[in-house]
Amino acid sequence: MLLFAIQALFNLYATSVVTGVAYDAARRVAVADGGPGNVAQAEADARRALGRYGARMTFDWSASDGEVVVLSVRARNPTRLLPSMAGPLAFDEIDRTVRVRVEAFR
Repeated sequence: MLLFAIQALFNLYATSVVTGVAYDAARRVAVADGGPGNVAQAEADARRALGRYGARMTFDWSASDGEVVVLSVRARNPTRLLPSMAGPLAFDEIDRTVRVRVEAFR
């Protein structure tokens, strides 16, 4: 029971941090007009902020257009549960999509 509680807390913490870092990266790109150099820099900063956990993440910026920046991130969670329990409990992967409107001065 204690192992399950620790895994649940780790999963909640990791989900919160991944979501926050993804939002920050998408916001940086939206503020900077979304150029390819800005995307690469935002992704590098996000990976750096996550440390070793950033190596487990994939970033997908493909759905972005001129008005909205869309970032989908996916990360593999390390688990200490039995593999048969990790999947059904949704502890094995974090999948988040963040949408941020591009702001333009009028």
